[in-house]
Order: sequence, then structure tokens, then C-alpha cells
Amino acid sequence: MPDVARRLPMFPLGTVLLPGGLLPLHVFEERYQALVADCLRGEPCFGVVLIERGSEVGGGDQRVDTGTVARIEATRPFDDGRWALLARGTERIAVVEWLDDAPYPVALVADRPDDGEAVEAEALARAEGAVQRACTLASELGQGPGPDVTDDGTDAADDHDALEHRAEAVLWRLCDRAPLTAFDRQRLLDAPGSGARAALLIELAQALGDDLGALL
Repeated sequence: MPDVARRLPMFPLGTVLLPGGLLPLHVFEERYQALVADCLRGEPCFGVVLIERGSEVGGGDQRVDTGTVARIEATRPFDDGRWALLARGTERIAVVEWLDDAPYPVALVADRPDDGEAVEAEALARAEGAVQRACTLASELGQGPGPDVTDDGTDAADDHDALEHRAEAVLWRLCDRAPLTAFDRQRLLDAPGSGARAALLIELAQALGDDLGALL
């Protein structure tokens, strides 16, 4: 655990935000209206962690210790104090200590970078194939697979070094696209590095694809 921790407003949710993923929110509780207002007056970021037990509304929930920083990209206020906002996940964080929940949850958090193990091209290709299969089968059961995660707006003629640099971001998009449960998404977020994350994604997506295939 890094020695340096910082205070960060926190938004516990029943879903898992992954780095690079988009998070649309309808903010209606007064405490989180205050959180959004404070973020917009300063650094437009807050932390997102999964609620293990309990509800998003009212407090008293139990929360995991690994989450993601969310940076606000767009907001829309309503006359009654509610907010609609869109945030994007940036980096992983570890909760060092939960502070007072008044007026909204706040924690001391530290950066939680990956262990530096790179994802190999073969593993990335296997992960993409497993996710594509799971998404296709889910679509046949009436659930859309979402956008193509391999299209990140970069030039297909990028050199080898640039492609290696993008591999981690592509892996996160594959994790985000896979139609997995919140607890499986948390396992992917908790993985120590890209190599382990790719191996776990392959395992989860293949198992899901097999289950969906059996249903069809």
C-alpha cells in the first residue's frame, strides 16, 4: 500500500466502474447532490466502490476496498436539485480508511497501480474472442452486446510500440463490455495486473459463453 493517501468524496454503488468505462448517474439523494455540487466547485472527481451488502439509498451499506476514480465529464442540473451526470473511470484506488459519511461518504484513498505485468497479444486476442462470443450469445437471448471495444478512435496503422501501449486500455474495454455480474467485474478490477486480468477475463467469458450456449 502506498504511503500517501488523499481525501476523496465517495459514491458507493451497486455496480462496478472500470478504468475507461462510462458511468451515467441520476443523482437524487440530497447527500449526493451535495457531493456533486462540491466536486463541481473543485476537482470534478469522486470515488466509486461496489456495495457488497445493503442498498445504494439511505446508507448503512458494506463496501469493498478497491474502487475507481470517476471524473465528471458532463452534467445537467434540474430545478429540484437533482443532477444527471456522466463520469468516466480513470485509475484504480484502494480505500485506506472510511471517514465520516456526513454530509456524504468520504474516504482516505491511495493509488493502486497494476503490478507492471504486460498483457501478451495472444492473451488479448483470446480475451477478445471469448468476450465477442459471450456478447453474441447474449444478444441472441435478447441482450445487446454493446459497441465494438476494439474501435478506440486510433489509426489502425499505429506502430508496434503504440499498439503495445494501447493494450491495457483495450483490455479494460473488453472487461467493461463483457456481460458479467458486478461481483465478476469486481474480480477483474481487483486483479493485480494486466496479465492476470486477461487470464481471468478469458476464464469468466468462456464460462459465461458456455452457459449461454447451453441455454440456446
